[in-house]
Amino acid sequence: MSTMTTTHRAARKRLISKETRRAILMWLLFLPLGFIIIIPLLYMFSMAFTTEANQFVLPIRWIPIPPTLQNFNKIFADPLLPLGRWFFNSLLVATVGTIIILIVSSLSGYAFARLEFPGKNLLFSLLLFSLMIPAAITLIPVFLLLRTLGMLDTYNAIWWPAAASVTGIFLLRQHFYAVPRELEDAARVDGANRFRIYWQVCLPLVRGALVALSIFTFLGLWNDLFWPLIVLNKQANLTLPIGLVVLQQGSYIQRGLAFAGAFVASVPVLIFYVIFQRQIIAGITTTGMAGQ
Repeated sequence: MSTMTTTHRAARKRLISKETRRAILMWLLFLPLGFIIIIPLLYMFSMAFTTEANQFVLPIRWIPIPPTLQNFNKIFADPLLPLGRWFFNSLLVATVGTIIILIVSSLSGYAFARLEFPGKNLLFSLLLFSLMIPAAITLIPVFLLLRTLGMLDTYNAIWWPAAASVTGIFLLRQHFYAVPRELEDAARVDGANRFRIYWQVCLPLVRGALVALSIFTFLGLWNDLFWPLIVLNKQANLTLPIGLVVLQQGSYIQRGLAFAGAFVASVPVLIFYVIFQRQIIAGITTTGMAGQ
């Protein structure tokens, strides 16, 4: 009995020692990466509250002396810089776009996973093949199509091309495949139609994939600069990333204003990450296990 206890203790010590070494290695690996990410953010926050005259002071004052809200007052008070409007536009584009993409991707993914129709496999193969086509090739055809449909300078020009993305369809199709068919058969016996089975049976079972897709879609639409810069023209319709470009052009080439605008644009994203960090990590880890 004493020998077995000694053996268990030795095995436990070896396990603890192995876990300790692994934890130390992870800290040594990710701590420098954390500093690489955090230092630019701290610099941006510091410069946003620093007067324009002290922007180039060396060594860097990480805590502004004295701190000022002058940069924020300028960008919010200037009638030529409707930053509040741009912030609302970005929120509207990201929120509505995420809802549209979730609806389209979940319906399409469920159809490819559960329905039988002629040419299903061929159509899905073509969709997967489209993932290998660079976005630059489809840029002009999509722009011309939107112009023909009269969608330019509206948010429809952002939402519907994004809704045609295959990534969400593929992700949800794989997760719908993992749902046991016995649940659908039981619901069908109880008299549920196809849409009710999709909405009440299958959709709640892929909630993790929906949360992951919604988070990545929202952040992608919030940070998108290239496509909104092409399809939006009116100043009142611009989104916040385009507004940051405006802050760095013309008479607004001032570091303090640029950093203040970047602060306004990045704080909601950082708060979003803090609130949904567990869902983001879970989404990254479960995405690769879909269908297994």
